[in-house]
Amino acid sequence: APTEMSSPSLKTSAYVLIGVGALTMLMGFLGCLGAVNEIRCLLGLYFTCLMLILITQVAAGLIIYFQKEALKGELSDIVGNLIEDYNPSNDDERNLRDAWDYVQRQIACCGWTGAKDWENNKILINQSMTVYPCSCSNSSKDLQADAGFCNLDILVNSTATYADWPVYEQGCMDGVENWLKDNLGVILGVCTGVALLGMILSISLCKNIHSEDYTKVPKS
Repeated sequence: APTEMSSPSLKTSAYVLIGVGALTMLMGFLGCLGAVNEIRCLLGLYFTCLMLILITQVAAGLIIYFQKEALKGELSDIVGNLIEDYNPSNDDERNLRDAWDYVQRQIACCGWTGAKDWENNKILINQSMTVYPCSCSNSSKDLQADAGFCNLDILVNSTATYADWPVYEQGCMDGVENWLKDNLGVILGVCTGVALLGMILSISLCKNIHSEDYTKVPKS
């Protein structure tokens, strides 16, 4: 069965991102058109769009901050289902599988709370835990195989546990939280700075575009 990857909070976040993306495209068009043709009305709309995006970013940040425990719980359920149903031969979920492998490789983590999460994987259970996810590996010999499962070097017909795997000990939940703590200030600063700079420039340009003074036009 396909892995269930939807939740109310994530759906809402996706719709918000789609809306912000559409507004950004419209904003860019209005800004270019207003600047090239010196149309003050369009520059005013450009400023308004930038202000709305900035407000949306602040609102999204507040929602994430106050709902972080609920979001963390939903993500735990989603990732848990993904790990449980992870199957390299299932092409229907290849995009999700590749995305999760990428996360584990880049953050140097394994599972959501740790490698123990992979004990629930159906394929690993059937193979007595003698294989492990390659994207979790901290061994140099597995660098070429960055997806799917790698074989554990043990005797034939033996069994193993996640503690025997050459994988990262850190869970991806901790890895993501640490990454956000290290980079969130920079991300928010850049986004806010770009929005404020655009607002300042649009207002300055709008003020410098003077309406034509028809009193100086010669009367016929």
